[in-house]
Amino acid sequence: MEEKKSSILRGKKGLVVGIANERSLAWGIANSIHQHGGELALTYQNDALKKRIVPLATKVNSNKIYEFDIQNYEKTSSFFKNLSQDFGNLDFIVHAVAFSDKEELKGDYVNTTKNNFLNTMEVSCYSFTALIREALPFMNEKANFLTLSYYGAEKVIPHYNVMGIAKSALETSVKYLAADLGKKGFRVNAISAGPVRTLAASGISDFRYILKWNEYNAPLERNITLDDVGGASVYLLSELSSGTTGEILHVDAGYNVVGMKNVNAPDISKV
Repeated sequence: MEEKKSSILRGKKGLVVGIANERSLAWGIANSIHQHGGELALTYQNDALKKRIVPLATKVNSNKIYEFDIQNYEKTSSFFKNLSQDFGNLDFIVHAVAFSDKEELKGDYVNTTKNNFLNTMEVSCYSFTALIREALPFMNEKANFLTLSYYGAEKVIPHYNVMGIAKSALETSVKYLAADLGKKGFRVNAISAGPVRTLAASGISDFRYILKWNEYNAPLERNITLDDVGGASVYLLSELSSGTTGEILHVDAGYNVVGMKNVNAPDISKV
């Protein structure tokens, strides 16, 4: 029998939306929730992704796997109703969904098309608000909502372009949602994760350079891991963070506090 790290989430049930594969941040979060006693339901968008999700669900002892299109708003309410009947009401939801045309993450932001701007904002930002709104009737007391962001929401990151705009809007959404839902006892937070080799990151040009730059210049002098993000998520989804809402928690080895290149870092162009 697999040994749990703790029982801090024992008796808590939640939904994780957005797992792509075992290298995704969402998987790191789901695995950590499982390791600390939480019960999980997982979603997939299509049959191709279902093939990846089924074996991962087995690893977290879950047989609650559901097809779900986060942009099909007309069916979101019925999705949660069916989920509640099958799995029970939820204690937390993790939103790990973002998308933009990778061709428009190249070059200058000023060349972003209207269609890609709107689609990026809808999938990467608005979907979090829409998801929460429809889920509210099916949440338990003191429920938690968590989403994922990135430092490109705060500062200009090469080849992040419109995703930076969407993540900035997402972070502000977290604050407004926290203000809206605090009176219900619900908390809303985000993790701003440092760069990790994920499927989503493969769409960003020069991503290897970004990883190396962070490793050399972050105070901890390393890149983060899925376990780093997973551990932070357990904190935000548990009673350990009962007084925390509207927070953007940086899990980036401290990179967000740095103002210039580490004087001891090598010339990255020669590494």
